[in-house]
Amino acid sequence: MESRIYITQLGEHVGEEVTVLGWLHNKRSSGKISFLIVRDGTGVAQAVASQGEVSAEVWSAIEGLAYEASLRVTGSVRDDPRSPGGYELSVTDLEVVGPSSDDYPIQLKEHGVDFLLEKRHLWLRSPRQVAIMRVRDEVIKAIRDFLYEGGFTLVDTPILTGAIGESAGTLFSTEYFDLGNAYLAQTGQLYAEAAAAALGRVYCFGPTFRAEKSKTRRHLAEFWMMEPEIAWCDSECNMQLQEDLIAYVVDRALDRRRAELEGPLERDLTRLEAVKPPFPRLSYNEAVEKLQAGGSKIEWGDDLGAEDETLVAEGYDRPVFLYNYPKKAKAFYMKENPDDPRTVLCNDLIAPEGYGEIIGGSQREDDYDKLLSRIREEGLPEETYGWYLELRRYGTFPHSGFGLGIERTVAWITGVRHIRETIAFPRTLNRLYP
Repeated sequence: MESRIYITQLGEHVGEEVTVLGWLHNKRSSGKISFLIVRDGTGVAQAVASQGEVSAEVWSAIEGLAYEASLRVTGSVRDDPRSPGGYELSVTDLEVVGPSSDDYPIQLKEHGVDFLLEKRHLWLRSPRQVAIMRVRDEVIKAIRDFLYEGGFTLVDTPILTGAIGESAGTLFSTEYFDLGNAYLAQTGQLYAEAAAAALGRVYCFGPTFRAEKSKTRRHLAEFWMMEPEIAWCDSECNMQLQEDLIAYVVDRALDRRRAELEGPLERDLTRLEAVKPPFPRLSYNEAVEKLQAGGSKIEWGDDLGAEDETLVAEGYDRPVFLYNYPKKAKAFYMKENPDDPRTVLCNDLIAPEGYGEIIGGSQREDDYDKLLSRIREEGLPEETYGWYLELRRYGTFPHSGFGLGIERTVAWITGVRHIRETIAFPRTLNRLYP
């Protein structure tokens, strides 16, 4: 019976004959010897075939191999520190499961971004993209583990909704049977707030959509967001949770994905190793003063743009909190600051190295009258938010939450400059294919 194993298991089978199923990543020949680099999704290994040790049929198949052909490779495992992973297969048999054309579009050379995005379904196979996806997976696992151990319950919130969470100008709309327009969710936060009154500590995790006509390296039309909502938690408690979470996620990536970060991604790990609590904190007022001193034209009351966030974070080796923004610059659901009613109890967490905001959070307005007033100020339809207002009529309570953007967080941790590489199939202003 065929002893099929994964490449990462080769070290457990030295001296044995095994079979690996995978794809041809690269090939070079030296006379009567061929060196095949094979990947199987778990790792990469070198398989060495000698013309004198395989059948004529197998040797002919090896000579005709093209990039990305899928293979069944059988051979004996031996130690070889020069090979990828430290082990090598001496080929005794090889079967081409799925041949590949000689014109495989993505070769081992430079390609333009537009070309690579057009071939994203194939670009994903490259070592750098594989490394990014593995780090993304680890980040998501770390977040879920942190929240699970912290007593949070996952609550799945609607993707189709009638309630606007952020700005009406950035909504994707669609007809919803005979009920008029529905919108692709900008956030699951409002629904998570309702769940927090039932379960105490909850989070939602899923795709969110923003119809922003933005071409910056920080924006996607569809991205993934994790949003906790915590009962009996004020703004200070909220920032502490964010700090603990980010420190945990970075430590986890360093611990379990160091090979990907150091290898294909060439990340400067000293930058990540510096990410330790406590994180610096600047009030909005202090941030504006710092920006104005640096020559920015920002005025009090303006929201911070990407360039402002980069300037504020300069000089810090870890994320920095900016807190208590002006009310007019933030969403309607944020709680009014009792010490300065012009502002709200909120925060943004700005990553260093120019990566900008990775978290936005706030204490939520729990006063019925103030929330209703804000809904009216924003010109939002009161009937749509009737259920949301009722949360304040039946046992209102102090609560806070935040949204963490997965793609921005992964971009920062991996050192990738554009977030389009941090999701398998990015959706941007000008791209809906593949």
